Amino acid sequence: MKKFLLSVAAFAMACTSAGAADLAARPYTKAPPMVAAVYDWSGFYIGVNGGGGSARKCWDFISPGLGVIVPEGCHNATGGTAGGQIGFRWQSANWVFGVEGQGNWADFTGDNISTVLFAPTGLRNRSHIEAFGLITGQVGYAWNNVLLYVKGGGAVVADKYRTNDVVTGVEFDRANETRWGGVIGGGLEFGLAPNWTLGVEYDHIFLGHRDVTFTGSTGFGGVPVGALTRRERIGQDVDIGLVRLNYRFGGPIIAKY
Repeated sequence: MKKFLLSVAAFAMACTSAGAADLAARPYTKAPPMVAAVYDWSGFYIGVNGGGGSARKCWDFISPGLGVIVPEGCHNATGGTAGGQIGFRWQSANWVFGVEGQGNWADFTGDNISTVLFAPTGLRNRSHIEAFGLITGQVGYAWNNVLLYVKGGGAVVADKYRTNDVVTGVEFDRANETRWGGVIGGGLEFGLAPNWTLGVEYDHIFLGHRDVTFTGSTGFGGVPVGALTRRERIGQDVDIGLVRLNYRFGGPIIAKY
């Protein structure tokens, strides 16, 4: 009996060894590749912006007939602004190119007392920028969802000018103009979600000097002189800082292996 049990145990061990030898080696499985998310800046976008600005305005009186320029002084017209933008960008590798149109309401105001005595107590020169628009091209470089860009193009500004008696505050004369110029700027933008971006931007508008004709409304001492005209040479540049929020119409973040 003992010999029989020993024989059975030996047979079972032999079968187990043979079966283990016949099993195939465990196959090697390659780890799945890493997937990196890459932000895509291409597509149409629309957005809103808000911030503030300052316009440096210098007035020079042009004497009638002689054309002699007499400096009257300068002031800064400052205030807030809000508006919107619409544009299109396309991305090639890390480079991003775009075009954009922007329109803003503004309330940049300022004044100074003229060094030339027109009214009996002197005049206060007042400036007001009430709107501006930009048409620009963009070139930028993207680090995934971070975009650094520069921009440049044309600008248009809506200006109002008023002069008032220093003491009484009575309006002496006025002028309005729409002035064209150039703009350069730059910004830094962050992709918050597949279609939303938030950024900051700085723009400098070059408007140069321009002769502006003022039409009198009350004149000296408040006496009506509606036919009175006066010419000023006004130079100005504008600096603007904005926070921008954009929504892009395009595909989602793309995957790159």
